[in-house]
Amino acid sequence: MSAAPAGRHRPLDPRQEPGSDDVRAAGAGGGPSDWTPSSWRALPAAQQPDWPDADALAAVSERLRTLPPLVFAGEARALLSALGEVCEGHAFLLHAGDCVESFRDVSAPAIREKLKVLLQMSAVLTYGATLPVVRVGRIAGQFAKPRSAGTEVVDGVEIPSFRGHVVHSDEPTPEARVPDPERLLQGYYQAASTLNLLRAFTKGGFADLTLVHTWNREFVAASPAGQRYEALADEIERAVRFMQAIGIDLARQPGLHEVDVWTSHEGLLLDYEEALTRTDSLTGEPYDCSAHLLWIGERTRDLAGAHVEFFSGVRNPVGVKLGPGATPDDALELAARLNPERVPGRLTFITRMGAERVREVLPPLLRAVREAEVPAVWACDPMHANLVRTPSGVKTRHFDTIMAELEGFFAAHREVGTWPGGVHIEFTGEDVTECLGGAEAVLEEQLDHRYETLCDPRLNGRQSLDLAFRVAELMRAV
Repeated sequence: MSAAPAGRHRPLDPRQEPGSDDVRAAGAGGGPSDWTPSSWRALPAAQQPDWPDADALAAVSERLRTLPPLVFAGEARALLSALGEVCEGHAFLLHAGDCVESFRDVSAPAIREKLKVLLQMSAVLTYGATLPVVRVGRIAGQFAKPRSAGTEVVDGVEIPSFRGHVVHSDEPTPEARVPDPERLLQGYYQAASTLNLLRAFTKGGFADLTLVHTWNREFVAASPAGQRYEALADEIERAVRFMQAIGIDLARQPGLHEVDVWTSHEGLLLDYEEALTRTDSLTGEPYDCSAHLLWIGERTRDLAGAHVEFFSGVRNPVGVKLGPGATPDDALELAARLNPERVPGRLTFITRMGAERVREVLPPLLRAVREAEVPAVWACDPMHANLVRTPSGVKTRHFDTIMAELEGFFAAHREVGTWPGGVHIEFTGEDVTECLGGAEAVLEEQLDHRYETLCDPRLNGRQSLDLAFRVAELMRAV
């Protein structure tokens, strides 16, 4: 990666390994001088579970404080540097993964299939748009979800809404929906298992570019997008053979044999995030060691709220979701709180405007941030503002609507002259039928064939690959 220009914040060498001491000192991270990992507790905290036993929660939190970090500060700094390249228009962010991870799906096959789709999409974007791709997964911690309503009605009975396996069970009974802090510990160990396997796959040969054909699953390979991918894989293999033929020592090119995949989740449960915050022994700065990148949701980005307060102090890259009600002042004030030092790569705005409104509401935000000379990565979440229900009440999204928001996102950036830095999508490696449409269309009457999500509908592998090809075309037109 290129060095930071003079006058810019220069991240430390990301290869340096951090320590994992607890954060004890106030103001350790260069944020507000009175910031501590617990200072959020003085402010209103939205979307938190109603934990029934405060003593049990405190005991679990204390246990989490003694456990090793899930990720390292040096890794978070490496991602900061990579996102700085995105911020400058020299790379593209692929931020993708599950809507909400299930404790039941933490297995080698499930993790491998998610990674396959991510690698396929990355290969399409890199080769199609000739830009490096920064891969960030919604994985190894995306166990909690905010909800628009506190309760839901199942079979005529009103029960608490499902908030993720890290909070309670998805079984539709009042007893199963009682928040259990012991699940926070289970979430930690599930994330550790996932991370261990993810690191093995990405660094141990599975992600080798010479295996590009093997990433195509059978049900994807038979689709139009899969056949198009096979043709691209042939081109990549020819390029690799050409480099070998002219004497390039491919064994000395680590970028051909392993990849970086960083982890992320919505930093929703602040008791969990606080307990996993550590002081880096090299810099003395606090990092939330539950993931490399954490984001603040549309429902929790209140400037006077607990989430903005907490993430203003940790030094990880952070994201913020911006919905159609976000104003230019909102964006600038969030940037001032979360990135006062104006470090490129520190802040990602994830826009979720809706296909019908993106071309209207996004350009004023882009102009305001550009004119204020605020460094920010702009990524499009085309999923969350385009949720619909079928006449029978099934939640779904239509592929064409998802693409319409992405097209509007790229059009808005062309209009303003800013860089459309990335996409943020929900997908699964399984052959589900949750979103309508795509090149090999899922029809409404097929939704119940394999509708498996715990919360919102996800793209399947065919639809994800189709989307990657279309985004690569949009990138070439920038």
